[in-house]
Amino acid sequence: MWPGTWRKVLAGLSPVSGAAVRVVKWLYCPVGKRDTIFALSSGHGKCGVAVIRTSGPASGAALRSLTGQQELPRPRAVALRRIHDPSSAETLDRGLVIWFPGPHSFTGEDCSELHIHGGPAVVGGVLQALGRLPGLRPADPGEFTKRAFQNGKLGLTEVEGLGDLIHAETEAQRRQALRQMEGELGQLYQRWSEELTKALAHVEAFIDFSEDDNLEEGVLSRVDAAVQTLEEEVRGHLQDGRRGEWLRGGVHVVIAGPTNAGKSSLLNLLSWSLNSPLAPRSLCLGQRPAAIVSPVAGTTRDVVESALNIGGYPVVLSDTAGLRETQDAIEREGVSRARERLQRADVVLAVLAAVDVAPEPGCLAEALRAILPPGVPARQAPCVLVLNKADLLEEGRGGALLGACGEGALPPACLLSCKTGEGVDSLLSLLGTQLEQMCGDPLAGSPSLTQARHRLHLTSCLGSLGRYHGYKSLDLVLAAEELRLARRHLGKITGRVSAEEILDIVFRDFCVGK
Repeated sequence: MWPGTWRKVLAGLSPVSGAAVRVVKWLYCPVGKRDTIFALSSGHGKCGVAVIRTSGPASGAALRSLTGQQELPRPRAVALRRIHDPSSAETLDRGLVIWFPGPHSFTGEDCSELHIHGGPAVVGGVLQALGRLPGLRPADPGEFTKRAFQNGKLGLTEVEGLGDLIHAETEAQRRQALRQMEGELGQLYQRWSEELTKALAHVEAFIDFSEDDNLEEGVLSRVDAAVQTLEEEVRGHLQDGRRGEWLRGGVHVVIAGPTNAGKSSLLNLLSWSLNSPLAPRSLCLGQRPAAIVSPVAGTTRDVVESALNIGGYPVVLSDTAGLRETQDAIEREGVSRARERLQRADVVLAVLAAVDVAPEPGCLAEALRAILPPGVPARQAPCVLVLNKADLLEEGRGGALLGACGEGALPPACLLSCKTGEGVDSLLSLLGTQLEQMCGDPLAGSPSLTQARHRLHLTSCLGSLGRYHGYKSLDLVLAAEELRLARRHLGKITGRVSAEEILDIVFRDFCVGK
């Protein structure tokens, strides 16, 4: 049954208008109660303290059953209680309990937390006791956060920020995820969505009510200006150099070069040095290698990856097969994969054996061109030139090589000995500078894109905004549809798409529905 108010609204709208088509049906139907869910919220395994969380209408009853007390603790106050198995009255543990009545909780529902000792037997006993209570079931993965989203406690971008914060492994990732979880990115997209909603409402009101002379003059001109401004903001947001996506997923750094230049040794050295930063360099060199090292040319046949933290920035470091012409079918496939990975690299560590190149800019540039993907100028490529095997150089030759690198149009270079570890700090400094230039400070400026789906929907939104300008002089209904599509793409990012908002603005801003 349609509520009478909305029946009148629909009667006053043109049957061809978007507003009439998109009014949501308000049907009278009861809302069923949700199950109460529970789960171990802290990490699995032995620990000092484990946290078990419940959410749902039976959370209060479950807390009463486990503590044996009819009176719940004061909201959001910690209380010490004995925790019993309701079926046997056996004491399972003594721990802290917290009561979060809805809607002032993480999920917006009644919630409780049990802080108990983290032994497997204690945790297992409490979880089994909860599972035997009526109306309770184990939570699905991510269900607590899903309920927080469904109850309006978190937006979709905030949910994604929370997930990124949980998985953050570097300082830069933590800063970016925390900023997104606190809602800055969602607020930016929501502001754009509100501006689009207003523009769409004005266009649809013009379509439906312009003949009644109830609209202010210049309505469409103001819409055009608002759409133009929004288009420029979205375009600028998309042109961020993928900083947020690099911080979230890691910068892909590819080690490339000819055979026997020391690429696998470099992967091992960086992996050991960065995973054990306080260990002596000599001890790091004795660790088990991440990649096989051999004097036999062509040992590396596949891509070997290692995840690292360099200067607070996440890096996925890849060792690749030596670049050369070969008749070996397996090695040829490895070389093909190396070149494919080079095409997708964010940064290239071009490794050359310092003893094999002459200290002349032309010779170094020629050796570098054999490594970098075709058509990429050496100076513009995100590249660091690593001159390895510096321990084998004659006295003075290292300085001559670095001098030649400074004279030519070559990327930043450093001397390195993977055998002794000398020069690794210089390499990390160069690489850290490159990463800082690419990723920037996650706390500076406007929030960055962090997800590929954000970029996809924003690109589609930008396309719809551009088509609006093309349609507005031909068919205003089609132009309005493009605004609607643009708004829908923004709504898919934030998880908020509401048709009623358009009608709210129609009634608020225009004298319609006399």
